[in-house]
This record gives sequence, C-alpha cells and structure tokens, in this order.
Amino acid sequence: MKVLGTVGLPGSGKGEAAAVAREVGVPVVTMGDVIREACRDRGLDPAEHHGSMARALREEGGEAAIAERSLSHIRSALDGADAVLVDGLRAPAEVERFEEAFGDAFTIVSIEAPFETRVERLADRGRDDSDVDREALRAREERELGFGMGEVMDEADVTVENTGTLDEFRQRIRALLEEDL
Repeated sequence: MKVLGTVGLPGSGKGEAAAVAREVGVPVVTMGDVIREACRDRGLDPAEHHGSMARALREEGGEAAIAERSLSHIRSALDGADAVLVDGLRAPAEVERFEEAFGDAFTIVSIEAPFETRVERLADRGRDDSDVDREALRAREERELGFGMGEVMDEADVTVENTGTLDEFRQRIRALLEEDL
C-alpha cells in the first residue's frame, strides 16, 4: 500500500500529475472535491465559495478537517489498488492526519514551478478569454500558504521541479508512480 500526497501552488502541475496517475491505473482522491461536496451540501456554488468553505470546514472541524473527510475516499480507493494519489495537500495538520492513518506508506510529493511559468500555464488552460489576473493569483497563493502549504512543501519526501516540457514532467511523474507501485 502506498499513499502519495501532492502539494503545490496553482499551475504547478498537480492536476497533470493526477492525470498521469489515472493513466497508469492509480486512483486519485482530490481533496478539493471534498470542499466542493461540502459547498453543494450547503446549497453553495463551489466556484464561488470554494475558499470560504475550506476556511469554514477548518474552523468547524480543525485544521485536519478536509483530510479527515478524505480518509473514507482514500480507503475506498485502496480497496482495489496498491497505491492512491491524494491531490491537494495544504496544511501540516493534514499531513499529520495522513501519517497517523497510513504511517510510512504516506509520501509527500511537492510539485514546484516558478510564478511566471505557472501564470503562463494557467493562461494556456483556456478556461476563459482573459489573461490570468496576477494579483488574484497572488492572493490565492497567500490564502493557501496561510493554511501552511509552504511548510508542507518544505517537508516533502520528494520534490518534482516542473520547469521543462510537459512530456518531461509526465515522464518524471510516471517514473515516480511506477517506482512506488
């Protein structure tokens, strides 16, 4: 059994790492899905209330609340697989909760890329016709770093620098996943 938890700032490549995991048959549990589910349960639009819901869940259930809500999804994914990738670690308390649950089988993977590279990638996603709002991105990063993401990145067992081509990154992630299977 192996549980790989990814951490990284927006546009770093966490979603692409998750896509590679799925391609090689590793189930993916996205912590953001837990937040979106909580939004829907409360009649809120996840696109509009994601950040505030993340804060609310942590205020209501402690810093590890999102990790706690993710555990059943992870355990379910492990029923049919040797490994699972958990997308979206943010806080040291989440890491502690996963370490309690999975012990040495839990590995933190930090995916990192420079700010301007991430801005370009976010713009290339083509989700809208406008340029990436750098100030909004910096504000989002500050919110996520406020949850302790920087500490989680610093504590990573593995760091993947995502500064080259998409193919190079995908090959590094595939090798990491296959090494751990």
